[in-house]
Amino acid sequence: MRVGDHVRLEKGDRAEEALVVGEYMASDARMAVVDWSTFTALAPDERPIAYHVKLREGTDPAAYARAAAAADPGLNPVAQGPNSVTRTIIGSAAALTLMLALVSALGVFNTVVLNTRDRRRDLGMLKSIGMTPRQVTSMTVTSMAVLGALGSVLGIPLGMAGYELVVPRMAEAVDITLPPYMTDVWQAPSLAALALAGLAIAVLGALVPARRAARLTIAEVLRNE
Repeated sequence: MRVGDHVRLEKGDRAEEALVVGEYMASDARMAVVDWSTFTALAPDERPIAYHVKLREGTDPAAYARAAAAADPGLNPVAQGPNSVTRTIIGSAAALTLMLALVSALGVFNTVVLNTRDRRRDLGMLKSIGMTPRQVTSMTVTSMAVLGALGSVLGIPLGMAGYELVVPRMAEAVDITLPPYMTDVWQAPSLAALALAGLAIAVLGALVPARRAARLTIAEVLRNE
């Protein structure tokens, strides 16, 4: 079945033609979600057993449940907050993102340390002809910032391509169709933030080794060489 198809719903000796207008995520493949008029046409003697109320943003679910119970003692309201599974997935993704950022920063730090050690003689010669410690720091950080910018330019398209390749196949593997609001995650502000994050990781990772290199004296560098 696809959106736009017609389906015939039957219950006992009653039948009703319905138009598929959307998809519903549920574990029961035989369940159909219909409007009230279609339901009463198929089962006129049935009565509602539960009402789902979506609260406005900022409303306290517990307070609403208490007010509903006080208004009608026959009600048994249950307040539900954000889905625990969703919270777990988002929390795991956030933790993984932080770990990847930390590993990236350590990789940049290691690269800058090795690069600075290889260029100790060059830095000493530059300082001997008048380059200040601040200029040495700026030069080292800038060189790593360029690499960070290139990493962002290459990494973001590759990450988007990997997402488009992996996520739909994961959904197909468990036989579900993810709605667009769950899959359309690429917006200009988030992409800009990712690009700036790559640049920031490179700059922060280079800052400490760059300042250490800037503090080296000319005599110390040339003597070690």
